[in-house]
Amino acid sequence: MLYKKFAKLSRLVQFILLLIPFVNWVTEVVVRWSSALHKKDTLQTVIALLVTIFGVAFGWIDMIWVLLFGRLTFTNN
Repeated sequence: MLYKKFAKLSRLVQFILLLIPFVNWVTEVVVRWSSALHKKDTLQTVIALLVTIFGVAFGWIDMIWVLLFGRLTFTNN
């Protein structure tokens, strides 16, 4: 349930976690796999696989998304 803990963090902390390149990949992988394993949703699993491979790119996209909308892409926290 790490995705819920990530959602409860302040927007600034989320932004900082997604700003630092290696940290953003680790954050993305942990949060996305936590969500995929908990929700057992096909879309979440596909996104988790893509983030594992292309994590840095997703991290930068999610960094902007967090600033604009306060959540990660393809989530409904």
